[in-house]
Amino acid sequence: MKKQDGLAGALALVALVAMVIAYFSPIWWVSLTAPNYPADAFPDGIRIHFHFDRVANGCKVAAAGTRMADEIIQGDLSHETERWNPILDARKNIDKWAKGLDCVHEMNTINHYVGMFPIETGAPVERPLAKYFFGFFAVMIVAFILPRHRARMVTLIAGFSAVAVWMLVDQFILGKLDAQVQDYVLAAGTFFKEPDRIAAWGENVRLISEIAIFGLIGSMVIVVIGALKSRGFQLVLPLVPALLPLFFLITYAGWLWFFGHNLHSWAAFTVKPFMPTVFGEGKVAQFSTYSYPAWGYGLLVLIFVCLGLALLIRRKQLREEPGRE
Repeated sequence: MKKQDGLAGALALVALVAMVIAYFSPIWWVSLTAPNYPADAFPDGIRIHFHFDRVANGCKVAAAGTRMADEIIQGDLSHETERWNPILDARKNIDKWAKGLDCVHEMNTINHYVGMFPIETGAPVERPLAKYFFGFFAVMIVAFILPRHRARMVTLIAGFSAVAVWMLVDQFILGKLDAQVQDYVLAAGTFFKEPDRIAAWGENVRLISEIAIFGLIGSMVIVVIGALKSRGFQLVLPLVPALLPLFFLITYAGWLWFFGHNLHSWAAFTVKPFMPTVFGEGKVAQFSTYSYPAWGYGLLVLIFVCLGLALLIRRKQLREEPGRE
């Protein structure tokens, strides 16, 4: 039993470390390519990376030897005949060009032509609150690692209390919720010029955020009561965070559907409502679209495998040792 405890604990610990890394990692990427975005200037097309808490620029610098890089270097050489290292200076200019290229903004511009919402308006509740849900999952994993009931209960109560206080102070006392609503209103304001309508949307974001915050606290109470009342409930502790890959895909696909089915008639180009590609390659107007998991999604799969195996080991222990805590 001690060996099984050790193995289950080690698997859960690996999952916990992978989860922490995954939170800061790109989980999925999307890229658009078109003739007016040549590969020399955009090696990976107009590319963005989806994280749990943000959408990040995925554009890369033009590689040395490509037409874009060569043009920049040649342009610099024509003006830099007496300096110590004109090639190095030209390379720095390429880096500056790449850093100034924001593919999130570029993709928003493209989407605007077909009447699509700005990317920043997606998941306005999920992204800001993701860190608290990860804290919730982390406490559940740590509690599962502990083989004794008393230590497990202390960990759940103390850990959940810490996450709840952090969340309430951060969101309400420090004003993060107000800031998140304001960010949403500003992002929507780049798309619509209807202040009253946008303000109502902002209040909806606030309301749903508050429901999610207190719903998470309610979930903590349910887990504590469940773990207190039933020894078999400990199997739920790894099960919920193990489903992170599924949670992400459902949320991601749901927001893609929202964006593709809420196009607006004032767009420069009329496109019928559509379901953007969740996985693989697609086509929208003259753009080719690519949507694939990033390396962070591999970490989510690792979490699923490790916690699934740990759960099976603990389940076997409970069957073989009926008096186990």
